[in-house]
Amino acid sequence: QVQLVESGGGLVQAGGSLRLSCAASGRTFGIGLMGWFRQAPVKEREFVAAINWGLGTPYYSDSVKGRFTASKDNAKNTGYLQMNGLNPEDTAVYYCAVLRAATSSYFYNIAERYSDWGQGTQVTVSS
Repeated sequence: QVQLVESGGGLVQAGGSLRLSCAASGRTFGIGLMGWFRQAPVKEREFVAAINWGLGTPYYSDSVKGRFTASKDNAKNTGYLQMNGLNPEDTAVYYCAVLRAATSSYFYNIAERYSDWGQGTQVTVSS
């Protein structure tokens, strides 16, 4: 099992930036992808971004492509989500999650395929 602790959320004005961090501990050798999802009130949880833990290949949803950047620091077992050009529609609780190496990265945007989840961090963007 992998334990995940997120940080970096907060309140920002439209057009601003935030960087989320996700520190992993435990069985980190089994991480295949680190993904980021978000859930706004009365909405379904949606995929935001993911990064291949070994290769560094990123994946993005269309709604954040060009604005958000997923990255990682394997030495620190930490993933990051740099969010630029934020707008009120980005307001949500953001979660990081781990997709095990034994699971195909084909499922990078499928929340049910991720095995371990962080507690979430609130991101609020004011207009």
